[in-house]
Amino acid sequence: MQKHVIDPKSVPGWGIDADPENDPTYPMKPNRTDIEQAGYSWERPTQQPIDVEVLHSNERPNVSSVFGTASPPMGLSGMIRRWAFRWSENEYNHWLPLILADRVNVVEGVLEDIAHGKFPNIWKEKGYNASWKHDRTSLILRLATFTAVTGGLILWLSSGDDKKKAKRAKHYRGAYYDYDE
Repeated sequence: MQKHVIDPKSVPGWGIDADPENDPTYPMKPNRTDIEQAGYSWERPTQQPIDVEVLHSNERPNVSSVFGTASPPMGLSGMIRRWAFRWSENEYNHWLPLILADRVNVVEGVLEDIAHGKFPNIWKEKGYNASWKHDRTSLILRLATFTAVTGGLILWLSSGDDKKKAKRAKHYRGAYYDYDE
């Protein structure tokens, strides 16, 4: 198989940093060596043992030397994370599922707590005690808004034309009557 070679002069912007006067790091780095482009310019630390699943970018050849193991991917959020890491880091398919996985992980954590008999104290965890003490008006306004929006949604979803409901009910029982007569 023949390797495709690209002529550097045909690439727009090629050599744009060749002029040291145009290099933003020039005053800080007068003796340019470009050794950073050769790969690792430092001795790589000893690899931390991998004893849990570690997700890493598909743009990196290996796992970083040190990584967190406190919460390996699991459950539905883990499935979403595994799917997200199939994509490049510059894709929405990478970052948006990771944000979703974080939200799903919160719900999974609350459900796990409830399964173990520990019920969340939402009032305390949301900081409502501090809001009540230092910004009572804003807290009351936020809670009233939440209550009004929730109540409005419940009313909207449960309301409907009673005639249409009765007509549908009679129709499904096999006795179709037209109430407009």
